[in-house]
Amino acid sequence: MEYVHAFWVGGLICALVQILLDRTKLMPGRIMVLLVISGAVLGALGLYQPFQELAGAGASVPLTGFGNLLWNGVKEAVEQEGLIGIFTGGLKASAAGITAALVFGYLASFLFDPKMKK
Repeated sequence: MEYVHAFWVGGLICALVQILLDRTKLMPGRIMVLLVISGAVLGALGLYQPFQELAGAGASVPLTGFGNLLWNGVKEAVEQEGLIGIFTGGLKASAAGITAALVFGYLASFLFDPKMKK
């Protein structure tokens, strides 16, 4: 059932984003920022954790999960380090994921020959 919940929640998030892209004049970058902020706000309100426990990867993989990860990192760092945690917490919490994205993107650029669209 974990896979089913991850599938429908992740699909629902993607469908809502597609509706925003199709029905509004919001640019994709702004929608991505909206998703990250939504995850952070839901995490701050304590609503994202139960949602993530139900949906698993369906809630943690999309950008809303990244926003929640940033929020959790900032919250923990502020508790441990004080106000400086506002600046360091999100970076520490998300460092592994960001590093992996950069490394794998770099490796993919060596393996594949990208072509420009005409």
